[in-house]
Amino acid sequence: MAPRKVIITCAVTGSVHTPSMSPHLPVTPDQIAADAIAAAEAGASILHLHARDPKDGRPTADPDVFMQFLPRIKQATDAVINITTGGSSLMTLDQRLAAPLRAQPEMCSLNMGSMNFALFPMLDKPREWQHEWEPKLLEATRDTIFKNTFADMEGVLERLGKGCGTRFEFECYDVGHLYSLAHFRDRGLVSGPLFIQFVLGILGGIGADPDNLVHMKRIADKLFGDSYQFSVLAAGRNQMPLISIAAAMGGNVRVGLEDSLYDGRQLAKSNADQVRRIRGILDGLSLEIATPAEARDMLALKGGDRVAF
Repeated sequence: MAPRKVIITCAVTGSVHTPSMSPHLPVTPDQIAADAIAAAEAGASILHLHARDPKDGRPTADPDVFMQFLPRIKQATDAVINITTGGSSLMTLDQRLAAPLRAQPEMCSLNMGSMNFALFPMLDKPREWQHEWEPKLLEATRDTIFKNTFADMEGVLERLGKGCGTRFEFECYDVGHLYSLAHFRDRGLVSGPLFIQFVLGILGGIGADPDNLVHMKRIADKLFGDSYQFSVLAAGRNQMPLISIAAAMGGNVRVGLEDSLYDGRQLAKSNADQVRRIRGILDGLSLEIATPAEARDMLALKGGDRVAF
């Protein structure tokens, strides 16, 4: 039997952390491109990408900003480019889909439901804010909902999945999201091999502990059998412990400054730091790292030559 390969996804910047939280968070197109390329060189076969306003680092859905770094990453690496459809809870669905619909990437993330996505607890840590928008964005999550209704998700699957040949990183923040995904599978709107990202540790979703990870895996096994691949991301300090457990359970892993700003007890100086950290753990577990070509084969992706950038 061929050895199992582990896919490393790297989420390069996201919309959770703000520039005042780390000087190493990539925010300009140049920084995002450089960090993504370095993460791929370190072993990430999938790059999960958001965009930031180059002027002040706030999350943006502007396709023109995405296009300042997407072609550069594609030219420099063979990694699978995975564009967010999540953006932030303050963006409309049309705004969140603008860049993916233009780029028609191999993969996009898809949050499997509407939810409270609470970032306001990060205000509890005293810090000097560089930009006025940072505490305002965090506070806004106290009274906003990330909206992905069944109609929204049907639209994404139709417009991006059927329309562009894009496959998805199905982000499941709680057990109910797995049942929502099974609903779409039963209706024939999605088909395997599914790539399911268990998301643990966001306030509003399932907590980050081993029991919850095991429970998510048990329910996914019941619903999807052997027709799915799972990966795990865990927020903040839970990142490395839980994704290491996931790898030992037969899963794939996600790292990146979107999910945690740290490498060990210190701020990560780059996304590549975290990729190297988990790669060392995987090597210690005698697990092999999937190349981009192997990840494409495992997930039945259309190939980098069929994207629009």
